[in-house]
Amino acid sequence: MQKNRIELAGNLGGKPVVRYLPSGTPVANVRMAERYRYTDRKNQTQEHTNWHSLVFYGDLADIAATYEKGDNIFVEGTLQTRQFTPKDGSTRTVYEVVARTAHQITKPKASKEAPADNDPQAQHSSVEPGVPAEVEANVEVWPS
Repeated sequence: MQKNRIELAGNLGGKPVVRYLPSGTPVANVRMAERYRYTDRKNQTQEHTNWHSLVFYGDLADIAATYEKGDNIFVEGTLQTRQFTPKDGSTRTVYEVVARTAHQITKPKASKEAPADNDPQAQHSSVEPGVPAEVEANVEVWPS
């Protein structure tokens, strides 16, 4: 049996950069920081940050383009390894997470609070607050 699946939650290190393949397919690239804390042998709290390269293709790239630096997101995808040779002649290996789904964990900073369910004056929408109506079904805002 073989399985290639990775789940990550963390903060974006920058705004995703979108480019287009010759076929016209959008591709978004961004780095994500995932941090954890632990206690060492001397009972001191230590902190470590892992950086991951994320790649979003197609409609997911368009959605990723709306993310901002510092946004807290959850990504599920596969780990991809590729090698290339830059101009200096050395061989480099790149490890990337190719996203299949992405969820913004915290609400966007610019979004307003959702109206109360029992407010008769409010216009309610079936879409999560802060998420454009055209967003794919596999992308949603998770409560913090």
